[in-house]
Amino acid sequence: MPKEQNNSATTTADDASKPRTISAEQQSPPAGTEVIKAYLKTLTTAPGVYRMMDKDGTVLYVGKARNLKNRVSSYTRLKGQSNRIARMIRATTEMEFVITGTESEALLLEATYIKKMRPRYNVLLRDDKSFPSILIRTDHEAPQIVKHRGARKQKGKYFGPFASAGAVNRTVNTLQQLFLLRDCSDSMYESRTRPCLQYQIKRCSAPCTGKISLEAYKGLVSEARDFLEGKSRDIQGKLQEKMHRASDLQKYEEAAFYRDRIAALSMVQSFQSILPTGFDEGDIFAIHVDGGVACVEVFFIRTGQNWGNRAYFPRIDKSHSSDEIMESFIAQFYDNKPIPKLVLTSLELENANILSEALSTKAERKVEVRHPQRGPKADILLHAVRNAKEALARKMAESTAQARHMKSIGELFGLEKPPARIEIYDNSHIQGTSALGVMVVAGQEGFVKNQYRKYNFDTTDYAGGDDFAMMKEMLTRRLKSLLRDHGPSRVGGQILAPETTDGFPAWPDILLIDGGRGQLTAVEDVMKELEIKDVLIVAISKGRDRNAGREQFHISGRPSFTLDMKDPALYFLQRLRDESHRFAIGGHRLRRKKKMQANPLDEIPGIGPKRKRALLHHFGAAKAIKRASLKDLQSVEGISAQMAESIFDYFNDQAD
Repeated sequence: MPKEQNNSATTTADDASKPRTISAEQQSPPAGTEVIKAYLKTLTTAPGVYRMMDKDGTVLYVGKARNLKNRVSSYTRLKGQSNRIARMIRATTEMEFVITGTESEALLLEATYIKKMRPRYNVLLRDDKSFPSILIRTDHEAPQIVKHRGARKQKGKYFGPFASAGAVNRTVNTLQQLFLLRDCSDSMYESRTRPCLQYQIKRCSAPCTGKISLEAYKGLVSEARDFLEGKSRDIQGKLQEKMHRASDLQKYEEAAFYRDRIAALSMVQSFQSILPTGFDEGDIFAIHVDGGVACVEVFFIRTGQNWGNRAYFPRIDKSHSSDEIMESFIAQFYDNKPIPKLVLTSLELENANILSEALSTKAERKVEVRHPQRGPKADILLHAVRNAKEALARKMAESTAQARHMKSIGELFGLEKPPARIEIYDNSHIQGTSALGVMVVAGQEGFVKNQYRKYNFDTTDYAGGDDFAMMKEMLTRRLKSLLRDHGPSRVGGQILAPETTDGFPAWPDILLIDGGRGQLTAVEDVMKELEIKDVLIVAISKGRDRNAGREQFHISGRPSFTLDMKDPALYFLQRLRDESHRFAIGGHRLRRKKKMQANPLDEIPGIGPKRKRALLHHFGAAKAIKRASLKDLQSVEGISAQMAESIFDYFNDQAD
């Protein structure tokens, strides 16, 4: 029986928010079913994936089936369907099908389509970032330990995934304390003539300057690898032996060094106490649903160690069952992530065998999907479920507070209803250099970080820094792209409220600009030029003596005003403004850092890493290379006469 038929027919909050025009569709329900019936005449009974589209070609739903004909036939009647499925059927004007060899192949293809097309009626994993890992490189004489994210192209041993960048940073810090491994870049390593601060604070053994032999350093690297592979008890035993030996020889400073390493190792081991013996590798999925909101808590266990956990809040409908949410979530979750040998779920999944087969096919090895009901692993699942409940409670409390704040903002600025989307704009620069503009977005559930945007400015256009011109350019680029991708927000006075692929409003109700009347006028000019109306523009400027709490608000056609320092609406607006500051300053620093680290040698054709390393090793710095004569350049190993001439001409042309 199709899963949708098991769902209750209760009216959802989403139903209440739908425009009354739906009633016109309800008067002629056969429209959607008749279209679907037409496909049954030629549809196969093989397994596959189907897509349901509306009149605009937008994908409404992606589903999989063991038998396509049987599955699609369930949509040829409206009676007994949930409100969600009934709306979907009525809106369907076209269907597409892909036949697969097995149902497990269909499950994998379904997950891929959902993530790519983001249909409004599917369970949707909102946050799809790759997870960070730890890389111990093997392509250098003194292997480096680094945090890594993305494709695994560098040579070395990878450990992960970790739940967050914070979990990786904590582990890297621990490894530096325990094993004194370097985390500096190769160029810094090769240019050092004396140990850096990391050596002074006992976080690096300084192989760059010979404070430790390369052979001894590789021994530390081997110990670090053993630690990440779960052999911490063996390492602790070896450290204890070394500590006792040093103590017997009255080398008390050396003994204290080993004692501190043992203490740090013991602290790390204490965090793994909840894991049962023999649980070396696996991911734990626990779900809790309340009030039409779901939380899936994921724990990552590798080499017998807990490498962190993360809470996810997938987009669902109230009619989705917990079983359906969990199955769809896991299939999407592993679309671009490494798959462990074991997946534990807090629910007994109806299609656990199919999911296991699909993950095994993707991982090219056996993967188990299990729901233990007793024993140590069941206890871990209970712990994960508690975490899911607490995370959902926090999320709902935050959402309630956010909704209350959005309502107060709507009342403050005279809107007919609470804003669904607020966009906050700011820019950051130092006298026009490394100029960057940012857009931060807030909605009913808080900040929507996947909607944040950065805008780079051409420094030559804003010498000295013209905040008004930067703001005008940023809003022009933003609003033009919004018109191009989503069309106008209103036509003939009717609210269209186009949505993004996540079902979140694409058009803002309020533009909150960091600045005063000048910035407000610049944005108003853009709105008039693009003929955009019905979007409120509010500028917020620092108050007297730039004192927080004395902010002035500027709105077209109204005198500037301030709010009471204890007004909750003021705190909320300050929080929005401060988030844009944080994002802008962070982006500006990153851009400035990249500019400072840029090497002019990178712009010379034919200069790769080896030649650049040889030039820097010979001359010491890019400035010295720029001043070098043609004869000096030719004396560098690996630099031919023709290449030396190219380098010389490049810097002399630059000087002119």
